[in-house]
Amino acid sequence: MDENPLPEVTERFARALAPEPDEVIAEMDAKADREGFPTVGPAVGGWLRLLARLVDATRVFEFGSGFGYSAYWIAPAIPGDGEIVLTEIDADELDEARGFLDRGGFTDRAVFEHGDAIETIEEYAGPFDVVLIDNEKHRYTEAFEAVRETVPVGGVVVADNAIEAGPLDFEAVRALLAGEDVAANEPSRGIAGYLERVRDDPDFETGLLPLGEGVAVSVRVG
Repeated sequence: MDENPLPEVTERFARALAPEPDEVIAEMDAKADREGFPTVGPAVGGWLRLLARLVDATRVFEFGSGFGYSAYWIAPAIPGDGEIVLTEIDADELDEARGFLDRGGFTDRAVFEHGDAIETIEEYAGPFDVVLIDNEKHRYTEAFEAVRETVPVGGVVVADNAIEAGPLDFEAVRALLAGEDVAANEPSRGIAGYLERVRDDPDFETGLLPLGEGVAVSVRVG
């Protein structure tokens, strides 16, 4: 099987349709390529911005922000009096995120939280119109449970790496979702458990965006 289960042609077309990256995003892309840092990439970044616009998002919460790549893509869709909460356990990366968003003129709507995202969300009452889950794969379900009640009807929860990510075994995830008893590592079980959880939640409808490393989009409907 191809190492990347997502169609390359789809990724190329999505990149072509995504908003034109500004010089800050170009610098962030270069940094990610140079350091091998995993980001969602421009195709998914463009979709995150579009999703935020579609739901008229005013508040966004990120579980795991790295150096601010996803937040930078989303920020133009958030009004100046809105709020996007970035969380990151690595203080140096959070400082870099602050620098990038400052250069883009988005610090008026950004909050930078150093520490564990799942502990941080306990300090916020919501609502959050868009939630991005991109922390440790085995903690995706824990993140969803922590933020679920803050998402209003019409809000979205977006989970990156739904198909591919480092040690993730795509076939194991597929088999686990099908109810098969297979050997799987912790990240694979974490992703499969998350997808099963949102799939079976009657208050959410979930679909897969086949870009980047796979993005699960769950819309609150009830």
